[in-house]
Amino acid sequence: MTTVLINDKDTALIIDNAGKEHLIAIQAGRKFETHHGFILYDAMIGREWGTIIYSSLGHPYLVVQPGTADLIRHIKRSSQVIFPKDSAYILMRLDVKPGSRVLESGCGSGGLTLALAQAVCPTGMVYSQEIRDDFIALARRNMERVGLAQYVTFIPGDATLGLNVSEPVDAVFIDMPAPQTVLQQARAVLKNGGFFGSLVPTTNQVQDILRGMEAMGEMAFGLIEVEEIMLRAYKPVPDRLRPRDRMIAHTGYLIFARAVIRKPNLPQHTESPLQNAEPIHEEEISVSDNDLQDAE
Repeated sequence: MTTVLINDKDTALIIDNAGKEHLIAIQAGRKFETHHGFILYDAMIGREWGTIIYSSLGHPYLVVQPGTADLIRHIKRSSQVIFPKDSAYILMRLDVKPGSRVLESGCGSGGLTLALAQAVCPTGMVYSQEIRDDFIALARRNMERVGLAQYVTFIPGDATLGLNVSEPVDAVFIDMPAPQTVLQQARAVLKNGGFFGSLVPTTNQVQDILRGMEAMGEMAFGLIEVEEIMLRAYKPVPDRLRPRDRMIAHTGYLIFARAVIRKPNLPQHTESPLQNAEPIHEEEISVSDNDLQDAE
């Protein structure tokens, strides 16, 4: 088994025995101040991840490498970020993997940007277009803080006037108040067969997106799906296992689709050739009381 040690300039997550977390950048010769005393960074360097260290007042802290969900939770934010439960599913549905070229419209504080960058590295690229310069500045700082800045290209600009990438991308994700206003722009930069996604908080916005997709011409979207993810956590206590007292019930509605090419003049709601086909049913097996008696 390979042992990975903590090094200077690593990013670490330290957790006290009450569950309070701190995301820190280890700096040799310096210390981290807490309510329970200070922790010397030199006391961490050279130790194994997953070890426990003690503050100057004797309080224990667990030191682990942060995962993507940890990084998203602890980034500095000026707007709501997309929750890890949604981010993870978005990555899967958009087929984001090393080498992918993904465009997001609306970076906010950079929560999803971080997850996308983590997934496309070391050979892919995330293009993040945002109209607000302050959001770009904050998201860029967050990417630099976690060492992912080289995998993100920030593009200032209004998405309704066009998404500014030179070549078609593998996937597009829209995270802005009115995604239906940039459907044509998203389709224009998305490769044929590519993946589209968006997240909105209300059903009214979902309806606007669906109507916008229905109204598109030859270059359109198909395989459209609307979904919502529910996640309930449990208290990990064997003798009294039960749900936690608090739950994040609703975060947003997810819309996914694929970039398709419609035949000119073909109605959008045509009858599928399969609709008139003879249905295929699995063989039904019924067991009578007599059969059961014979079996006995």
